Amino acid sequence: MFGALARRVFGTANDRTVKSLQRAVQAINAKEPEVQTLDDEALRARTDQFRERLAKGETLDSILVDAFATVREAARRVLGQRHFDVQLIGGMVLHQGKIAEMKTGEGKTLVSTLAAYLNAIEGKGVHVVTVNDYLARRDSHWMGQVHRFLGLTVGVILPGMDDHSRRLAYAADITYGTNNEFGFDYLRDNMKYGLEQMVQRPFNFAVVDEVDSILIDEARTPLIISGPTEDNSDLYRLVDTFIPGLGEEDFEKDEKQRTVILTEAGQERIENGLREAGLIQGGLYDVENVAIVHHVNQALRAHKLFTRDVDYIVKDDKVIIIDEFTGRMMDGRRYSEGLHQALEAKERVTIQNENQTLASITFQNYFRLYPKLSGMTGTALTEAGEFGEIYKLEVVAIPTNRPVQRKDADDEVYRTEREKIQAIVTEVKQASAKGQPVLIGTVSIEKSELISRLFTEAGVPHQVLNARYHEQEAQIVAQAGRPGAVTIATNMAGRGTDIQLGGNLEMRVEVELADVTDEAERARRTAEITAQLEEAKAKVMAAGGLYVIGSERHESRRIDNQLRGRSGRQGDPGASKFFVSLEDDLMRIFGSERIDGMLKRLGLEEGEAITHPWINKALEKAQQKVEARNFDIRKNLLRYDDVMNDQRKVVYEQRREMMNAERVDDTVLSMRHEVIGEIVSEYAPEKSYPEQWKADELAERCRKVLAVDLPIKDWAAEEGIDPDILRERITEASDAVMAQKIEAYGAETMHRVEKSLLLQIIDHHWKEHLLQLDYLRQGIVLRAYAQKDPLNEYKREAFSLFEAMLDRMRETVTQVLSHLEIRMAGTPQPQEAERPMQPTAESLPGPAAVTDAPGEDAPPEALPAGWERTPRNSNCPCGSGKKFKHCHGRLV
Repeated sequence: MFGALARRVFGTANDRTVKSLQRAVQAINAKEPEVQTLDDEALRARTDQFRERLAKGETLDSILVDAFATVREAARRVLGQRHFDVQLIGGMVLHQGKIAEMKTGEGKTLVSTLAAYLNAIEGKGVHVVTVNDYLARRDSHWMGQVHRFLGLTVGVILPGMDDHSRRLAYAADITYGTNNEFGFDYLRDNMKYGLEQMVQRPFNFAVVDEVDSILIDEARTPLIISGPTEDNSDLYRLVDTFIPGLGEEDFEKDEKQRTVILTEAGQERIENGLREAGLIQGGLYDVENVAIVHHVNQALRAHKLFTRDVDYIVKDDKVIIIDEFTGRMMDGRRYSEGLHQALEAKERVTIQNENQTLASITFQNYFRLYPKLSGMTGTALTEAGEFGEIYKLEVVAIPTNRPVQRKDADDEVYRTEREKIQAIVTEVKQASAKGQPVLIGTVSIEKSELISRLFTEAGVPHQVLNARYHEQEAQIVAQAGRPGAVTIATNMAGRGTDIQLGGNLEMRVEVELADVTDEAERARRTAEITAQLEEAKAKVMAAGGLYVIGSERHESRRIDNQLRGRSGRQGDPGASKFFVSLEDDLMRIFGSERIDGMLKRLGLEEGEAITHPWINKALEKAQQKVEARNFDIRKNLLRYDDVMNDQRKVVYEQRREMMNAERVDDTVLSMRHEVIGEIVSEYAPEKSYPEQWKADELAERCRKVLAVDLPIKDWAAEEGIDPDILRERITEASDAVMAQKIEAYGAETMHRVEKSLLLQIIDHHWKEHLLQLDYLRQGIVLRAYAQKDPLNEYKREAFSLFEAMLDRMRETVTQVLSHLEIRMAGTPQPQEAERPMQPTAESLPGPAAVTDAPGEDAPPEALPAGWERTPRNSNCPCGSGKKFKHCHGRLV
């Protein structure tokens, strides 16, 4: 009560934030007359003036007023659009590193130019992140006109671009692209072998458009770069044949948690089938059958949890995932851990090989790499808690330029889905007949096509927009405001494109005048289309504006608010209503059973509905439950990924330092000495007597790892020997071997080889480590049965695995370089059987030997006949007393 009273007196925190920015808005408005008097050259010159001011010690905040006034005037001249005062506030919120919530149609795209320009003046780069490639291309051209007019460079990242083009785009002052392209470029950069090959600059500032879609909806999907493993397609097909024969008693499904498990009866049925097929011996859950159990579980999930045309579609012999929030195809994305292969087996399409993770990152951790992050969307307040907790981002609701006139009706609740859809058809017919455009939102392709079929039967002309028609997305949505138009859209398909009442001028001109090249004719036809659109807009306004109909409630209130927000832009009239049935997924899984009882008591007739604010409250509570559950899932995923993220940062930072260094011999030396210390500690522990040492094993280990033959047994018999002396002698012998290699091949060649091999070995071991973490993650939840916290167990074991990886990496680097033989061109090669041990494919990715041209310091010599067959570790036939590999055979 006191809180509500205080808010009435002092205003909400949001109100106070917005009010605090009004003074800057007034200052920008005061600058407008002055800026308008400048010619184009003088206006463009202000960018250099701002740079000079920053160089002299001023801050971005101190030049904000002048910079915003400059951008506003540039936009007016170039685009014919002048920023409203509320858009200036939105720009300031973005510059402060916060999220600006602005209603649909309030011009978020134009708002981004303010913060992007101001932060780009520093020259450190600004990334503007969009939800799809169409918007990245459109905005880089459309808003890029303003930036280019002011002397900034603008780039865009699109799929299919080569590294050179990407490097140029990232070098621009402002770079547009999708979250996927930015994230994958980051991962690919950290797999390169030279700084000059990398495409991205150090992160500075990002403006994320539709920030809730990218940072919330897609946060559960990590970006993964992977490589193929062995082909298991026959096994997937064989296991898949057992699942359709399962009955309801053979498995238990939990739709809330999206899990399915076999019952005892199901296990027995599957076990008998697999045994008859010869795939297993003994019981299903015997240790040797772990891989088969994994295949069975994934096949079970594919059949019982995933539905065609809801979770995925089949197109061009491929299973393509459908984004559950936007309804778009996610071409190129694949489910991990064999689930995608199980779906391919289920749908009888070509099964592609499983992939092994080479690099991965979640969007949560990728966007936290930016020192300064901001975002804009029409719906963020319902997720303000998550934005604050995960990303440390504050949400500020920006007032609309004009009051919202949309009328939001209470939901209509029906007993069955059939009654609900029939009511939608009737409602749409009535609205369309009076010239009112209607947008129907659905939660899946399946539902959109069902409604489309019923509309066709009822004789209602309409357009369908879902993942099957992804290419026409912007065109269909842009024209959804024409008089009497009926558009069925999956969730928020077409997001980022405004629905303008009467129709969209740019889209119509682009389509209808594509072949008109005569300027006069083009101008005349454009004027005709403009007049037609004005007339159509007046008709739509009179009919009540755009009518948004939700065919069911989504799990997230935010998605419903986005759908509603398509209507009533910039003070236009509009209406919205949701139609709900007790058979809808949300109501069936999460809704209160009391609603069904209440409807029964009311004795509703066929086709009757109930509308009441209490029903809306009950639905909202159900949605809040789902949102809370989804937030917990995302938060839990982040906790696990944070463990890997800390390790990822260490590895990537080390790689970058090594690429940046001219030579890594100090690092290699340090690694070799650490390895020697660990070897000695293993076979000759501290405070142990020489007779307790494992001298033979130590000598063999030194030969394998360090490529040195040492008389460890003789040393152990000496008076006064201890592990420290032993370590010094082995180190001295190993250093001598490496010094001989440097003398033989030249310091420059060795430094280049060391750097190249070190990076390859790091990548190889990191890849193997990621695979181990995947396996660990899959089974760690079982620790809960032992009353242990799975997360703490994962942290502990992941740290141990990381330490073990570093140990293996140091030993591999030491072993490879110790045994390395650089074959110079034109020199005979020894017989295979007589070569010293070479690193195996398991210990080193890539070639074990580096081919190089002979250097001036090591000219190749012709060997006398027969000498080329001399074993490498034998004495040289010349009688020098040296081993052949260190004498006449040293260049071989």
